[in-house]
Amino acid sequence: MPKYSYVEWLSAEEMHETIKQWVSELNFIKDEQLFLNDLVQSHTHQLIDTSIFEESKKAIANLKIAENDLVPLLKMVQIHENQLGIMMDAIDQFKMEKAYLETHKELLIAINSYIQKYREVKEGLFKIVSFAMKKDKRLLS
Repeated sequence: MPKYSYVEWLSAEEMHETIKQWVSELNFIKDEQLFLNDLVQSHTHQLIDTSIFEESKKAIANLKIAENDLVPLLKMVQIHENQLGIMMDAIDQFKMEKAYLETHKELLIAINSYIQKYREVKEGLFKIVSFAMKKDKRLLS
């Protein structure tokens, strides 16, 4: 008996909606990363404090990795969206349709993984910036 996955039961319209959601989420993350970079730049002085420098450096490096990982992921989603016609035309192309479904499943896993890792990066960055701001505030009082 064949094993079916959730993706195999999605219609072309449902996959299109999913892809639109992915594009929206990834573009939001891209904009959010600009905000996080501005946040880091505006608190550079506090972040280079020797007591938190290593942790700051690691958090900023993780943000850069997340930014670099986002670009190819977004491109893959856009290519996948452009190829959706394979699923919508009236031509039976079993191998191509199966490959498209497999790619959709792989993207689903990759995007979920990316978003989870990104949330951890963002949380770590917020913690270190928050700590730096509180520490700076105590020094100024």
